[in-house]
Order: sequence, then C-alpha cells, then structure tokens
Amino acid sequence: MIIQEVLFQLKSATSPVFKILQSSDHVKVIVLGFKRGMILKEHQTAIPAKLIIIDGSVIYKEAGRTVTMNKYEDVDIPINVTHSVEAVEDSICFLIKG
Repeated sequence: MIIQEVLFQLKSATSPVFKILQSSDHVKVIVLGFKRGMILKEHQTAIPAKLIIIDGSVIYKEAGRTVTMNKYEDVDIPINVTHSVEAVEDSICFLIKG
C-alpha cells in the first residue's frame, strides 16, 4: 500500500513525495514519487545508497556525471557527494540506504 499512498499524495504534491517502505538497523528502503519536472535538490548522503527506477524516467546528477535513468535501471550513490534527481516524466523510485 505504500506505493499507492505515494501515488495518491503526488496528485496534489508540489515537491517529491517520500515514504519509508522498510526500515531496520542495517537498511532503509524508501519509495520516492515524482511528477514530471519535480526536482530533488542537491544534497549529500553519509550512508551508501542505491537509486532504482521502478517506473518513469529521471536524470541523476552528481559532480561531473549526469545519467538519464529509465524503468528498472539503478545507480549507486556515493557517500559525501553532492547529487540531485530531476523527473523527466512521472516516476516512482526506490532508494535503498545501508
């Protein structure tokens, strides 16, 4: 139901929607929802992470690298590196941290 909740909240959202799908001492799985054009502004992570596109298309940007990602593609997000995500189309992603 978490993905359905994200999709419902996106209908009226003006920024990306986040919901925790699973969390433990060692790993956290987050569902990220975007409408086309939404941007997750530049930030860093102190924990290794992986972004997986479940539906849609996004542009992942980090220092010196820009990757257009489509359904079922993934990218490792290094720690302490500034990065951002922009939705090319309505998208659902998983972010795995840990």
